[in-house]
Amino acid sequence: MPSPDLIAPLARFTLPDGRRLAYRHVTGRGPTIVFLPGYRSDMHGGKAIAVLAWAAAQGRACLLFDYSGCGQSDGQFADGTLSRWRDELVALIDERVPGDLVLAGSSMGGWLMLLVAEALGARVAALVGIAAAPDFTDWGIDPAGKAALAAGQVVFEDNIYGPDPTPTYPGFWADGQALLRLGGPVGFAGPVRLLHGQADPDVPWEVSLRLAEALRSADVQIHLIKDGDHRLSRAADLDVLRATLAGLFEGLQQP
Repeated sequence: MPSPDLIAPLARFTLPDGRRLAYRHVTGRGPTIVFLPGYRSDMHGGKAIAVLAWAAAQGRACLLFDYSGCGQSDGQFADGTLSRWRDELVALIDERVPGDLVLAGSSMGGWLMLLVAEALGARVAALVGIAAAPDFTDWGIDPAGKAALAAGQVVFEDNIYGPDPTPTYPGFWADGQALLRLGGPVGFAGPVRLLHGQADPDVPWEVSLRLAEALRSADVQIHLIKDGDHRLSRAADLDVLRATLAGLFEGLQQP
């Protein structure tokens, strides 16, 4: 995997309150691919770099970024919410990224891409979900955890990907509960591609089926990878992601 510094230099975008978001932007043919990382992840993950490298090789525009409180962006993770991160990304796009967009969201990013698509409307040409996890503050937390969060307590869960437990903060949870989308129609009508591993221990693959049903779009395709885990970062998984992007752009018939 090439170093992202060789593809696009790290840049900073200053928000109205003075916080700075870290991002990398490759210019090229549109629509611009915008990669939305998962919970506690950043733009230096394997999928993000694979998307950036693919876009650069194809002469296509691409945007990677870190949510505030994550990676190289300013802020505290404990202050992060879906609403805050949505608004940050919309501000960054409005200021730095012209034209239409393809939003590619991993895990929590697959929920956030729905919210960003709502905010940006017709600018969003297509969506790509990778183990998309909309509404995980609802189905992903047991009743005891929800009660603790409602009481203002931080909930910690075992983390199979690292030594530190994964925290869920009351503010994030409450904001997520106000932004649930799977219970009603999701208004996006453009092409949608959903990739999901059937061996995913974190996000059941049936969530992608629920999302497909909720979407207004008639052009929704789901690619299930039987032995795929949550990260879908193996070489074969990344090949599927690149092929999905290639097919999607061919269908969009951009010059």
